[in-house]
Amino acid sequence: MIRYLEAGESHGKGLVAIIEGLPAGISIDIAFINQQLARRQGGHGRGGRMKIEKDKVEVLTGVRNGKTLGSPVTLMIHNKDWANWEQIMAAEEGAAIDQKRVTLPRPGHADLTGGIKYGHQDLRNILERASARETAIRVAVGALAQSVLRQFGVELWSHVVSIGSVEALPDYTKLNDALYDTPVYCTDEEAERDMIKIIDEAKEQGDTLGGVAEVVVLGLPLGIGTYVHYDRKLDGRLAQAVMSIQAFKGVEIGMGFQAAQVPGSQAHDEIFYEAGRGFYHKTNRCGGLEGSMTNGEPVVIRGAMKPIPTLYQPLRSADFVTHAEGLASVERSDACAVPAAAIVMQNAVAWTVLESMLEKFGGDNWQEVKRNYDSYLDAVKAAMQ
Repeated sequence: MIRYLEAGESHGKGLVAIIEGLPAGISIDIAFINQQLARRQGGHGRGGRMKIEKDKVEVLTGVRNGKTLGSPVTLMIHNKDWANWEQIMAAEEGAAIDQKRVTLPRPGHADLTGGIKYGHQDLRNILERASARETAIRVAVGALAQSVLRQFGVELWSHVVSIGSVEALPDYTKLNDALYDTPVYCTDEEAERDMIKIIDEAKEQGDTLGGVAEVVVLGLPLGIGTYVHYDRKLDGRLAQAVMSIQAFKGVEIGMGFQAAQVPGSQAHDEIFYEAGRGFYHKTNRCGGLEGSMTNGEPVVIRGAMKPIPTLYQPLRSADFVTHAEGLASVERSDACAVPAAAIVMQNAVAWTVLESMLEKFGGDNWQEVKRNYDSYLDAVKAAMQ
């Protein structure tokens, strides 16, 4: 019922998204979107590009006086670095492509495979689109989704649970706005100190670090998603959303892989009943999803990000054109982008959650959607007693 298409290159004029299917009359919090964009640019270990870009969203269409019109919403983020790349990235013939031509593919990137697949001799044509710069517009789209979800009473929080070999003990009471004023968006202060130390060590060595981020979704009602069709299962859709983020190589919900290591008696959430409260769980091992549907508990999903493959001590490669051995090309890079990736993940999850919410409660305008939602909550409450 809702969808979006986004476009743009890392050093192009900007990044654009067109969102279709939003009901009319939904309040859009542009300041919140810009807040999420700023958090994406934060975190200890970020590189030089973050000193250039100060991302702000511009709403080009579909919103008037702070509310959606029911027509497509167009978002744009201008690339400030475009001023340095205008001749190189020009759309017209005669672009100064030789100034920044890339022929040494970087291991771990899309460069080599993309060059062969799309028939490009200049691998910049690949890396400009495959770049994680694209996640800026995805954050803007997801933040717009979050601003809608908050009107349902649904909130999303993200935090870092590990960087390299350092693992945190999460403190869910610290999931609040103050968390994003900390260096690595981690709720464990002791682990935070160790994370900063190993990030600095990796940077000195020209190396990079990955880690694990977690997103918690609060306030979702029971019954979002379905067990009926494979492509509508919410856990599968959430996993796809996370795995579509650059450098993410693993995803788990609730206990995740740990559930494969324990007996069934320790892997599932027993069901209890109390008059006045209805059915409830004392644990949340399933991460808020049973049978591919929300069960009323917080949805907890984690994603594993590999170390960024662009290294300042570059790995060996072979030239795409001459086949001569050499060291991979070096673009501006981060020593660690896991805190930023947590924000990207939060907003990717937000879009998927909103998608499922509007599939169930959708209408042409917000008042209709809200009536559908409130009526469903009443029905669930009655069934729970």
